[in-house]
Amino acid sequence: MDEAPHILVVDDDTRLRGLLRKYLSDNGFQVSAAADAAEARRQLTAMAFDLMVLDVMMPGETGLELVRSLRAEGMALPVLLLTAMGEGGDRIQGFESGADDYLTKPFEPRELLLRIGSILRRTAPAPAQTAPESCRFGAFLFDLERGELRRGGEQIHLTTAEAALLAVLAAQPGETLSREDLGAATGNDGNLRTVDVQVTRLRKKIEEDPRQPRYLQTVRGRGYVLWRD
Repeated sequence: MDEAPHILVVDDDTRLRGLLRKYLSDNGFQVSAAADAAEARRQLTAMAFDLMVLDVMMPGETGLELVRSLRAEGMALPVLLLTAMGEGGDRIQGFESGADDYLTKPFEPRELLLRIGSILRRTAPAPAQTAPESCRFGAFLFDLERGELRRGGEQIHLTTAEAALLAVLAAQPGETLSREDLGAATGNDGNLRTVDVQVTRLRKKIEEDPRQPRYLQTVRGRGYVLWRD
């Protein structure tokens, strides 16, 4: 199970800081708290956080100054600013400092949750792209890992070169690949004519009419593409 997001609440108002810590904890977040920028820096050095809820008007280093400094240091931690000031110019200053969002006090606790959720979704790392295990086109199914081509229960014999070519095309269906790219990927970069020969042979095995291919098509002047249907 994934760990709950860890939020750092930074506010010099002891009562509000305590309320935010309890409310966010009750709603499933891990929460740490700091009373000022100096304490926030110490915690940022010691622990990893997913987001910081930061008061703007604090004694000493302000929230805006803290955000500017952290951004200058290369820290990309998402920041939601809290402030009693609601003027447009103040919001602009907040965004210019590098903050991700801005919430004016007083605010509805539910809105705080919504803003936090929105920021976390926007800043979440993209899921790792996994290579496809197989590619289906028409009645054919090509297993990329095994290099096996089947039509229903029948396995279609492919030479090593044909399987290598189909694997490159099937890994990126719908994408036009140049003869040079296909040649390099299949070890035929020294003789691009070999790519054309392999395409011709492969078409005889997967196309009803190889002269008018439905799946493995030529893109004039660019290369070849494998269409799923």
